[in-house]
Amino acid sequence: MTTERLTDRKRAAIVQAAIAEFRQHGFDATSMDKIAATAGVSKRTVYNHFPAKEELFAEILQELWNCSAPLDALAYRPGVPLRAQLLELMRQKMLLLQDEYFLDVARVAIAEAIHRPQRAREMVERLADKEEGVTGFIRAAQQDGQLQEGDPAFISHLLQGQLKAFAFWPQVAMGQPPLDAERQQAVIETAVDMFLSYFGR
Repeated sequence: MTTERLTDRKRAAIVQAAIAEFRQHGFDATSMDKIAATAGVSKRTVYNHFPAKEELFAEILQELWNCSAPLDALAYRPGVPLRAQLLELMRQKMLLLQDEYFLDVARVAIAEAIHRPQRAREMVERLADKEEGVTGFIRAAQQDGQLQEGDPAFISHLLQGQLKAFAFWPQVAMGQPPLDAERQQAVIETAVDMFLSYFGR
């Protein structure tokens, strides 16, 4: 194993340990010593990668972004029926929302945002220059004349919010199990059809 691979594995282990410790004990009650012990590395190794807990939290937010990155690959395709494209996009979103690792990372980030809004706001601002894939898709569909005009970020939140109401917030906040395949499909199709009935052309 190369030194670079070992370093990457240690960094990943530290992030995983931080997620577990932050989730169980909260940000303030979690020490770098405990993270090091859980990760199976030295405290010095932790500090070599992350000089402060705030940087670990920033890395967790980055993990959230990385999890959602595949949605960026689903670019709008002119000439392809919009409903079919939206169904595909929302299926990918549903896969993300039902992923247990994504949910764990989200729980940590949300809990810290509740207790320390300013810290969370500062971290989120580091990612502000990245456009969410669904928003870009909406903008492209508008430019192609397939959707009504309006703020694409606002419209994107409305569409995705319908999925999150069933397949994210109940799981994150109330510990409900993931939706089964039949329920997932029903939520996706209903959300897309309602969306198109209002914003479609």
